[in-house]
Amino acid sequence: VDGLTASSLMKSADVALYFAKAEGRACSRRFMPGMDDKLRRRREVEQKLRVALAEGRFELYFQPQFDLASDALEGAEALLRLPDGPNGMISPAEFIPIAEEAGLILDIGNWVIAEGCRSLELLPPGMKLAINLSPLQFEKGDIVATVAAALKDTGADPSRLELEVTESLLLNDSFKLQATIGALKALGTSIVLDDFGAGYSSLSYLWRYPFDKIKIDRSFVMNLGRNPQSAAIVRAVIDLGHGLEMSIVAEGVETQEQLNFLSEEGCDAVQGYFLGKPLPI
Repeated sequence: VDGLTASSLMKSADVALYFAKAEGRACSRRFMPGMDDKLRRRREVEQKLRVALAEGRFELYFQPQFDLASDALEGAEALLRLPDGPNGMISPAEFIPIAEEAGLILDIGNWVIAEGCRSLELLPPGMKLAINLSPLQFEKGDIVATVAAALKDTGADPSRLELEVTESLLLNDSFKLQATIGALKALGTSIVLDDFGAGYSSLSYLWRYPFDKIKIDRSFVMNLGRNPQSAAIVRAVIDLGHGLEMSIVAEGVETQEQLNFLSEEGCDAVQGYFLGKPLPI
């Protein structure tokens, strides 16, 4: 039953409309049981995001990256965390899409960049830090000015900062995007193509954009030793990246077998729970 009164029926229609809008244009959705609970949870998380942003409750955790040639700790990836009191942490898989939809991702992203630059001072000398950028930071913000200001305010060495972008950003390939990424690189930072192979991979991206590094998506790494197709793809990406003078990082390494394969194939660096979980500074 969608509603027994006019007001409850309109409420159900409003909830269904929200889900239809969330999935894009030219679609409709029928109200289903549980939709209102999901919408309530979404509004709850949005409120927690607003409070965390206003009161500085976000935290950065750092997942270590290791150089395979030397076994040395060479860098880390900064990962945003949202504490939820006695409930632990709210998953980024849940709160990041809500932050983007609510228009909060620009302010949150600015905080991550500034806090990441401040954190560089606390990390071992020479250690690099990777920060993930949202496509919306390119579309609706001035990402070059944001990064430049954070570097200036903190005095951080730009050569230690790696900016990760996903393939979804490159779908809107344009001269403006190429100029923006070029300007970020001109600041002295490194540009990393994250989760390569998991989205709309195009080899043309690799020569049109000044990438310094490619990260192999964890979906391929997790199947090493079980799926010969995954092994072939990982091997091909390593060879391709090296041919283009880019270094290769494999993420999601969880077993010795995966680590051995990547080392034997000449992968440059790795990260994953087998080597180290994300930790506070």
